[in-house]
Amino acid sequence: MTEAALDAASPQAPSVIRQLLDKLGVAYKEVPEHPSLPAASRVQAVLLDDEIGALLVLFPHTQLLDLNRLAELTGRKLHAVPLTRLNQMLDKHKLKALPALPALTSSPCLYDERLLDAEALLIQSGERGLLLQIERGAFKRMLGKASAGKFGQTVADIQPNLNRPDDDPHEITQAVQAFTARRIQKRLEETIEIPPLADTAQKIIKLRVDPNASIDDITGVVETDPALAAQVVSWAGSPYYASPGKIRSVEDAIVRVLGFDLVINLALGLALGKTLSLPKDHPQQATPYWQQSIYTAAVIEGLTRAMPRAERPEAGLTYLAGLLHNFGYLLLAHVFPPHFSLICRHLEVNPHLSHTYIEQHLLGISREQIGAWLMKLWDMPEELSNALRFQHDPDYDGELAVFPNLVCLATSLLRSRGIGSGPQEEIPDALLERLGLSREKADDVVSKVLEAEALLRELASQFHPPH
Repeated sequence: MTEAALDAASPQAPSVIRQLLDKLGVAYKEVPEHPSLPAASRVQAVLLDDEIGALLVLFPHTQLLDLNRLAELTGRKLHAVPLTRLNQMLDKHKLKALPALPALTSSPCLYDERLLDAEALLIQSGERGLLLQIERGAFKRMLGKASAGKFGQTVADIQPNLNRPDDDPHEITQAVQAFTARRIQKRLEETIEIPPLADTAQKIIKLRVDPNASIDDITGVVETDPALAAQVVSWAGSPYYASPGKIRSVEDAIVRVLGFDLVINLALGLALGKTLSLPKDHPQQATPYWQQSIYTAAVIEGLTRAMPRAERPEAGLTYLAGLLHNFGYLLLAHVFPPHFSLICRHLEVNPHLSHTYIEQHLLGISREQIGAWLMKLWDMPEELSNALRFQHDPDYDGELAVFPNLVCLATSLLRSRGIGSGPQEEIPDALLERLGLSREKADDVVSKVLEAEALLRELASQFHPPH
């Protein structure tokens, strides 16, 4: 095998990192990245910034970086460096990820002292999928000029409520009362100022449950909302659907291209999505809200079709679950506006954690809890509230499990292709078995969807919710 072929077969640490470690006299071993590696040995490196300058912060993978504690410790209001600056620095050294090497940056370094509890440490090599293992003594020498502190929150001590939906109303009330001045109101519906459902959404919900509803009925409802009508027509005319000829009307869009089922769920997703405006703030590196929604809905549509015919759930509802799966994100921004920025800043500096842990740590509830609660309040189908509520539990096997299971699988598959935020986790065999899907079939579905990525992105760009 040639040297070039060897390089292609097994990733190597970038030359700048190898040279730096050789110069420092630090021995290292290259280790392929794998979920089974001990999390306590893995080092998270994040470059933070404020008006004083940049600071490299190192902490164990088993911790959540708490910016409030960091502020108490340093007296500085630090946040993740802008992505453009970080990428410039990485590009300069031909790196794809930030290694936990203080000598690489000219910035001062602060590390959590619990890092050195591990006998050997695993750091990013700068090449995706490859870590470097360094013995504790050698790593400690590299931290000679760094400052030590205790600022991380142990993730194991954060207990998100993944599977106790009966506790949601109490937990949401507690969180809202802790973060707002509305302490005297008792009922959750009064405590949270939720905008009423738009007339269009109410009419569509009635049509959804009417077994006699026709194409004329949905056409009539869509046509009374000019913005929605324009959206449906442009949607049907998009290259993604490759419809023959020009789409001339809402009825044309429904009959020739989209079909009753897709239009009724798409229209409902649009109407609900526009009830709450997109927040102006968002985490760096986040996939835009509607892009994430459209991708997830498209993957779920493919997964539903790939399931054994006898076990397939209602396709329109699974598509709608995909469109609305992250609705709780909009609701968090609406209910906790002053604190939403803090959530965004913590998501930026903790890319190794699911947002569930960060929201639980900062608020005491997650977007899934509050999103599912609102779906119930609005009398949406139970399939939908269950899809939102249990979407991060790959082991969920309760009532209507197929809906949250499909969302869980779709978002996991997309994360493995770099779409969406949070850690990449192994997809359990049991989850695929419950859906009657093989791993190959699931991968094939997401590959087919992403072949049309440019067209999907164009579809997502048609959504312009009010700011």
